[in-house]
Amino acid sequence: MTLLEALPVSAPLLSGFAAVALAIVVSPGPDTLLILRHTLTSGRGTGFATVFGVQVGVAIHTLAAALGLTLLIAGSPVLFRFVALAGAAYLGWLGIQAWKSAALDFAQDAADGVLPWQGFRDAILTNLLNPKVIVLFLALMPGFVEPEKGHVGLQMVTLGLLLVVINTVWQVGLALAAGWARGHLLKPLWQKAINRASGAVFMAFAILMLVEHGLRHG
Repeated sequence: MTLLEALPVSAPLLSGFAAVALAIVVSPGPDTLLILRHTLTSGRGTGFATVFGVQVGVAIHTLAAALGLTLLIAGSPVLFRFVALAGAAYLGWLGIQAWKSAALDFAQDAADGVLPWQGFRDAILTNLLNPKVIVLFLALMPGFVEPEKGHVGLQMVTLGLLLVVINTVWQVGLALAAGWARGHLLKPLWQKAINRASGAVFMAFAILMLVEHGLRHG
């Protein structure tokens, strides 16, 4: 028996999931923005910690989906709306913090940057409180699970691990590229522009989530 034959998910489905997951992963979103912002303003160490935090968030989502918790949250309008509003509030807070940081000179005072544990924390919370990730796990994973083969939870965990691998490869590449770019963008003017731009985008994400999941259903 080969390794692929031993996997709980068949090779064709695994390949199809990998292709779809890659298309989703490379699409810009809050996780991507967070990694770029933290790496550009605070260095590769914080960038890599942020990448790791995203993967922990994905792993928790995978476990929740395998245990049926994701379906429970999505099936409860109150719980789903609470997660969406909490996510909007957190993204808004990140945006405000980034905008306020525009006055800091990270090139001269590295202590004012984001520490690795802060990047790790921000990434986990941003990922867990993103309702689109919950919907992603509900809409994407079930289509690549074969109930007739049994071990549905194990199949979802396998798909989740593959998503983590794809995510990690792409996002580590982003952090490396941002780390290289940071060496050319250490002037305070560039740092302020980065913080202003990322802060504005975070707040835009927050407003869109608020409108979509809060005001629209209010």
